[in-house]
Amino acid sequence: MFDFSQVVDRHGTWCTQWDYVADRFGADDLLPFTISDMDFATAPCITDALHARIQHGVFGYSRWKNDEFLAAVAHWFRQRFASEIDTATLVYGPSVIYMVSELIRLWSKPGEGIVVHTPAYDAFYKAVEGNQRRLVPVPMIKEAAGWQGDWRKLEAELAKPENTVLLLCSPQNPTGKVWTRDELTTLSALCARHHVAVISDEIHMDMTWNNHQHTPWNEVARGKWALLTSGSKSFNIPALTGAYGLIGDDETRSAYLTALKNRDGLSSPSVLALTAHIAAYQQGAPWLDALRACLASNLNYIAEELNRAFPKLNWQPPEATYLAWIDLRPLGIDDRALQTVLIEQQKVAIMPGYTYGEEGRGFIRLNAGCPRSKLEQGVHKLIAGINTLL
Repeated sequence: MFDFSQVVDRHGTWCTQWDYVADRFGADDLLPFTISDMDFATAPCITDALHARIQHGVFGYSRWKNDEFLAAVAHWFRQRFASEIDTATLVYGPSVIYMVSELIRLWSKPGEGIVVHTPAYDAFYKAVEGNQRRLVPVPMIKEAAGWQGDWRKLEAELAKPENTVLLLCSPQNPTGKVWTRDELTTLSALCARHHVAVISDEIHMDMTWNNHQHTPWNEVARGKWALLTSGSKSFNIPALTGAYGLIGDDETRSAYLTALKNRDGLSSPSVLALTAHIAAYQQGAPWLDALRACLASNLNYIAEELNRAFPKLNWQPPEATYLAWIDLRPLGIDDRALQTVLIEQQKVAIMPGYTYGEEGRGFIRLNAGCPRSKLEQGVHKLIAGINTLL
């Protein structure tokens, strides 16, 4: 029903990944596999809904707190995760990271520690440090069975009174780990025991593979907590802006909404973002399921090609996300030398692992959210670049 092999030319659309690749990589003629948006057109049900709304022709101030939007979010959580949410706890925001920043300000003071599993999404570092807080790293552990949390280190950091917030990424970016319900229950109990508030970024919640199941934080929540997410990753609509979340306690929810409206003047959302989310959550499941099959196949293709070229890697697809977090350490390759070869010789842009913190050194993060024809070019260029250095 849906064709994910079609190549859409994104040049000249003010596209960060294609038109502005030189900002990060220093050259503008590169094939990019970088930030986490996809090269696929969004679901037809979304474009149909957007066309219908545009035909109305009036784009005045709007409200996110409407029955259609609230019902669509509740429907999605019920259908995808068997989770019943309380829509009275739902809030809106222009982006997940805006919401993360606001909750950091509400739940901590300058100089206090924000606990984060590392390697971490690079915007986490910016949000924490940009708000004059300290990022407290808890490195993930790579085991044969997959990525695991360091529970002893985590509890030691949560027990320190100067560390007041756990900023959780669930599923985890960039490792692609899916936290199990038991793990999340343990996390919730630890944070409650040490009076640490939890901000759970669940923007990749729809992108889990095989038998790995996402558990929304509201299912295990205790104490102060917020679940933040968006349809932007799943349906490739980040340029429309728009995110939402669940905030467990009335006091924080009221303070957040006051800041959103009175201090920042952001309470009127993009009406097209609301339209897109409602259409996605009410009608977009078949498209998303087809996309998920395509992305899982892409990740398996990366594994097959890399492991054929370099058996020593034995790389396995992640449990979640369409971002291939590839451990190149067994090959003994210098990170920066590889980037030089990829950019200058292979003309390809792939995110270096050190973008995501010290624990990312020796890794790369390759975005597999693209037609197979593009992915084949990128993987072959990566293999050729690695061979240049071996």
